[in-house]
Amino acid sequence: MIPLRDYNPSSSRPVITILLILTCTAVFLYMSYGLGSEAARERFVGTYGATPAALTAPGGLVTRAPTLVTSLFMHGSWFHLLGNMLYLWIFADNVEDRMGHGGFLIFYALVGIVSVLAHAFVNRASPLPLIGASGAIAGVLGAYLMLFPRARIRSLAFFGVFFTTVAIPAIVFLPLWFLLQFLYGLGSIGSSGGGVAWWAHVGGFMAGIVLVPIFARRRPRSGV
Repeated sequence: MIPLRDYNPSSSRPVITILLILTCTAVFLYMSYGLGSEAARERFVGTYGATPAALTAPGGLVTRAPTLVTSLFMHGSWFHLLGNMLYLWIFADNVEDRMGHGGFLIFYALVGIVSVLAHAFVNRASPLPLIGASGAIAGVLGAYLMLFPRARIRSLAFFGVFFTTVAIPAIVFLPLWFLLQFLYGLGSIGSSGGGVAWWAHVGGFMAGIVLVPIFARRRPRSGV
């Protein structure tokens, strides 16, 4: 299932969400077209991506701490970027609305950091840098589930070669999404740590659930 939109209007402009999307896009364009060569891009990813082996080495969590955040703004392809930004655009505006702009920015950074640490813990020996916002976005999904469980998510559903759109409650869509991440994560244990960072998704989602009561402001929401 691919989410297309939600039926859950927010009452404020999602300033931080928009800035996050613009920043991720700008960094991707710089990586893709501004660095000039594949070797330069590899050096950039090696410098600012979060490498599990480096983070878990003695003293690595201190010397490589900035990569816990910088890695969240980097993406490896247009598909990687657009997929993440679609999820961020659909789900983050309502979470930002409930947390306030400043609170949401801090929340996003914290769940992103937890997601990177979760990936690094499971893949401690991996020399492959982790990049992408999906772990932080998973934290947003966890918060959305807790805040708006009855909100409906218009999704593209595939049935073999056929597809249709259906409105699925968040309390069904998001736990199913998490379950798939968890199962794929179990299947990835023992691999090189490349490909999709399933445990970053798992760690981010759980961090979002745990942290949302601290950041969410109480506000009545009719119908969701």
